[in-house]
Amino acid sequence: MRLFALLALAAALTAPALADPAGDFEALVAEYEAFTEERNVTARARRGDLEAAAQWPDSSLEAVTSWDEAMAGFDARIDAIDPADLSDRHQASYAVLAYLLDSAVAIPRARTAMTPFTNDSGFHTSPGFSALTTRVRSVAEAEAWITKINALPEYFAQHQAWLERGIETGWTQPREILQGVADQIEAQIVPAEDSQLLTPIANLPATIDAAERERLRAGALDAIETAALPALRSIHAFFTETYMPAARETLGARSLPGGDDFYRALVRQHTTLDLTPEEVHQTGLEEVARIRAEMDLVIAETGFEGSFAEFLDFLRTDEQFYADSELELMMVASYLSKKADDAMPAFFNNLPRLPYGVRPVPAAIAPNYTTARYWPGDAETGQAGGYMVNTYRLDQRPLYEMPALTVHEAVPGHHHQVAIAQELENVPEFRKQTYITAFGEGWALYTEFLGQEMGMYSTPYEHFGRLTYEMWRACRLVVDTGIHWYGWSREEAEACFLENSALAPFNIRNEVSRYISWPGQALAYKTGELLIRELRAEGEAALGADFDLAGFHDRILDEGGVPLAYMEAKMRDWLAEQAGDAG
Repeated sequence: MRLFALLALAAALTAPALADPAGDFEALVAEYEAFTEERNVTARARRGDLEAAAQWPDSSLEAVTSWDEAMAGFDARIDAIDPADLSDRHQASYAVLAYLLDSAVAIPRARTAMTPFTNDSGFHTSPGFSALTTRVRSVAEAEAWITKINALPEYFAQHQAWLERGIETGWTQPREILQGVADQIEAQIVPAEDSQLLTPIANLPATIDAAERERLRAGALDAIETAALPALRSIHAFFTETYMPAARETLGARSLPGGDDFYRALVRQHTTLDLTPEEVHQTGLEEVARIRAEMDLVIAETGFEGSFAEFLDFLRTDEQFYADSELELMMVASYLSKKADDAMPAFFNNLPRLPYGVRPVPAAIAPNYTTARYWPGDAETGQAGGYMVNTYRLDQRPLYEMPALTVHEAVPGHHHQVAIAQELENVPEFRKQTYITAFGEGWALYTEFLGQEMGMYSTPYEHFGRLTYEMWRACRLVVDTGIHWYGWSREEAEACFLENSALAPFNIRNEVSRYISWPGQALAYKTGELLIRELRAEGEAALGADFDLAGFHDRILDEGGVPLAYMEAKMRDWLAEQAGDAG
């Protein structure tokens, strides 16, 4: 039985009768939003709150304890509400909030705060990311940013306290992935005038008086020199001299205290379904076998004579498949983005207003960063979405993978889905901001499949690139559960990718580091994609020529990110309605 159905049944059996379920639910939503809004200084800053703009998120022991206690209280309240007593307009909000609260209780912040980073991002990269995404438009906003720079020592001190607690309790990241994180911290220790933290001040609008701009620049440089750089040096010293030597040598989450229950909870959180690690692992093995068979057919189309391993070596080493410059790679990504834009109206009726740009991953984080990523935009603050392309190590960025990568990160993948969610009307605010990985990543992986019909793959090599990306996600099911449930080594994990995909060895190493440091997250992609493809296949089989593909896509996305069980139920209702109309 799906997790959401189980939760709903439990609530129905145990909850006391309520006189006004809708009123109770609306009150719960209002209080939940007020609580989370107060603590979301980033969102408040985007809306012009200067006090929030001068702060980093509070990660103190008191703040984390308060958060966990509040989530437990909210969760008890939603368990007392039977969703059957709510109207249709509340159903999606109930499903999303129940999922968020159940996850928050199963995996409290007091646990995850002890490992506040992965191999490529976390508390240590947040200041630089904030600098790159903060647009300063007035003197007051500039002064708030300078105050925020001066607050970095306390921000790092809070996280160091959690890292120290992790050492004390045996709750650390594996030592295996830590050198790359140390390198990321060290890369930020640069002369003040070269710091990313100066970016919002360097981009001050010309409408601000020149003398004022110079005063603000001097203030920012002083804050970087006297506050940020000493804080970075201090956290780097702690990380390399204290944390790394004390970190665990094991890789899997099961080796943590209470690790079995922790990883089971992560599987439920990231898939949003009541699946076991064993079930997920088996699905991954079946998908690897299916995709491998499709790969063999594509290789035959190319006319290549040789073994599968030899074909992979050909793809990884032949110069024809790689860009000669960063500019060429960015131009290919930009062209493919416009090609996808051109096809969108044929597959979607509802298109978002917010545009997106194609940008390189910042050099300071590129060596350990993924091949590409989507950075959400914000129409209210004038920020487009960002399709971020990693231009580091061009010999590891094959062009035949770019079509699949582009539709996944830009449109109709992440940008389209996130921008649609941001434009939802007449829904609680938390729904617009919630990103449920199984839904969002499942959708983005589905769009790689859809890219075939959009005309995104022009050669057998690009089709193989798509299959390589699908194999990548299938191996994730095998590898994540392999590492964290079955105790696999790095070498065993990397073998799935090396033997079954054309992914570059450098990327494979970074990806496996990501799975080691972020247990469970990699399980979301295939889980969501397989469900969407299953629902579409059922609709096509039942409706034939009457199947409305654009309507199917719009209906999946029209309530924002939701747990998969809720999505499945609503799409089966939609398909039944379509069958009734067709009849």
